[in-house]
This record gives sequence, C-alpha cells and structure tokens, in this order.
Amino acid sequence: MTFRPLHDRILVHRVESEEKTKGGIIIPDTAKEKPQEGEIVAVGPGARNEAGQIQPLDVKTGDRILFGKWSGTEIKISGEDLLIMKESDVLGIIETQAADKRAA
Repeated sequence: MTFRPLHDRILVHRVESEEKTKGGIIIPDTAKEKPQEGEIVAVGPGARNEAGQIQPLDVKTGDRILFGKWSGTEIKISGEDLLIMKESDVLGIIETQAADKRAA
C-alpha cells in the first residue's frame, strides 16, 4: 500500500533511541521516552498561499528531522507505526555532515 500526504503534511518514521547510555547503562523500556527524531517517508505537494499558488515544502523524502514531543498523529500503515504531521511541527533538519563532524 502507498500513502501520499495532502497539502503541507509529511509522513515520518520515528528513529528508535539507543538502548544504552554513553556510559554503558542499559535503559529499560519503561523508562524510555518516545524519540523526537525521525526520517521522512513521504511529503505532500505543499500548502496554497493567499494567491492560490502551491508553496513547496522545505523538507523532502529521506530527510532526518527533529520534531516536538507531542507533534503529529500516530497511524499504522502496513503494520508499521508512523506519524503524520504538518511541516510546521518540524523543529529542524539533521544534516549528516554536521553530525559526522561532531562525532569525530
């Protein structure tokens, strides 16, 4: 099954958080918070502005993003848990080059 979001909505797959802390402590499932990081699976065409023209989105499929703790609506498509949210719920895009430099 395929899913195409409408307007300025995006479909996001949550990225699972680490099972251990940096110090090696294992975090039990009951103490974990929902991850606030995800990967965009699908995007809508964009919202219409006051002139009736479609304003394209700033995000694209495959982007890793950060979003608010209570953002989006949880849905299940083909047995996979996903989130659907508006582009305005996205706090930022995680760029892999910047993340690689910090890790080094």
